[in-house]
Amino acid sequence: MAAADTMLYERITTTLVGLVTRSWESFGMLVLELEREQLLPVVRRLKDEFGFDLFLDVTAIDHLPREPRFDVVYHFLCSAQHRRVRLKLPVAEHDSSVATLTHLYGSARFMEREAHEMYGITFTGNPDLRPILLYEGFVGHPLRKDYPMELEQPIVPYRK
Repeated sequence: MAAADTMLYERITTTLVGLVTRSWESFGMLVLELEREQLLPVVRRLKDEFGFDLFLDVTAIDHLPREPRFDVVYHFLCSAQHRRVRLKLPVAEHDSSVATLTHLYGSARFMEREAHEMYGITFTGNPDLRPILLYEGFVGHPLRKDYPMELEQPIVPYRK
């Protein structure tokens, strides 16, 4: 890890103390674990104070049977310094909603739709959580570990 990376990551973790549950480095990337209530304050500070101007991805990890079941995982890039940060939020199955980032990053609109569709995570405030990869009427969330592989989906008429 380069000294510049270490300095930046130390500045971030020092600045965000109290907002982050824990932090570590993984494959040269800073990883911050936080509670979902801290998502918006942390992301806003990463964007405004540290220049993380690109929202790269949001997905989830299903840790069935662990509780909380899911980790919602975000990736951001500071294009000026070519540095990445990963955020992880533990989310329970019975309350699997997190705040949307659409007002901070426009690209969140589509990425949140995919995570919603595949894992059933609800992004509160996202105005459009319609299916983006699967068809309307698809039953279930296919990337969950308990999704039945043999499940036959309802046949829907082809749209012309």
